[in-house]
Amino acid sequence: MAKRQGKLDKKRRQESKTNYTKRVILLKSGFPRLVVRKSNKYLILNIVESKKAQDKVVLTISTKNLLKYGWPEDKKGSLKSLAAAYLAGLLLGKKAKDKIKEKLILDSGLIPNTKGSRIYAAVKGVKDSGINISVGEKIFPDDEKIKKYDFFDDVKDKLGGKE
Repeated sequence: MAKRQGKLDKKRRQESKTNYTKRVILLKSGFPRLVVRKSNKYLILNIVESKKAQDKVVLTISTKNLLKYGWPEDKKGSLKSLAAAYLAGLLLGKKAKDKIKEKLILDSGLIPNTKGSRIYAAVKGVKDSGINISVGEKIFPDDEKIKKYDFFDDVKDKLGGKE
């Protein structure tokens, strides 16, 4: 059994699917993780809790969910934009308010750490919803870039994100 697990670990490492050094550090913290992943069309945000290296997904939101909240159908191709990432983070934060009692840590996986990226737009949305997540403010994208669509405020209002 242990031999087979070792082969699997080696395979995932060689295929660049898992960075085990980073994963161990995240698991040792004991905090729930905000996991952000990119697909070809959408961004997927998960809140994951780990107990004894067994991951349990608490909540999942995809940017595809924004279509229910007024994101225009003709702008469906822009569901990977900074605005979509921010709004998905805001939606995740609103739904997770009663489920998460402690702070979150960011798990971006193998996505490069780039200032002002979609990952940090999603994190900004989660943080603006009132969830405690430790990340520096300098790494977030500018508000002008996030609010570039004219329908942004309408969707944000439907999410309940009035400021």
